[in-house]
Amino acid sequence: MTNAQFDPHDLLAQSRLGVLATIKSDGRPQLSPVQPSYDRAAGVIRVSTTERTAKVANLRRDPRASLEVTREDGMAWATAEGVVTLVGPGTDPHGPEVDALVDYYRAAAGEHPDWDEYRSVMVSDRRVLITLAVEHVYDSR
Repeated sequence: MTNAQFDPHDLLAQSRLGVLATIKSDGRPQLSPVQPSYDRAAGVIRVSTTERTAKVANLRRDPRASLEVTREDGMAWATAEGVVTLVGPGTDPHGPEVDALVDYYRAAAGEHPDWDEYRSVMVSDRRVLITLAVEHVYDSR
């Protein structure tokens, strides 16, 4: 794909590895490698993480974030910016917080071989779903 044919939204949708930037309390960026799932129709990017991460603490204080993804050949990149909402952690394996993580998993990876186990792990790991409402996308062009 040449840059003339490059669609940053396609790159966001195809990428399974990105870097999420949040804002630390001193104003500097905090960068985390993540596995994003972009729902272009809904205009959101979802990421699963654990509750005790720096990115969750930063987002609870300041919900602004950016996600950058790079094409495999390194010759193109795309960045999405927006405001984040956090869901979880859940305490009930069949509660709405874990249901949101199931939806994320299905969109990102398909069907899980053992949904009961997955749901239990989401509770015990204290998983949080980060949902970035995409307000602006820019790219390497």
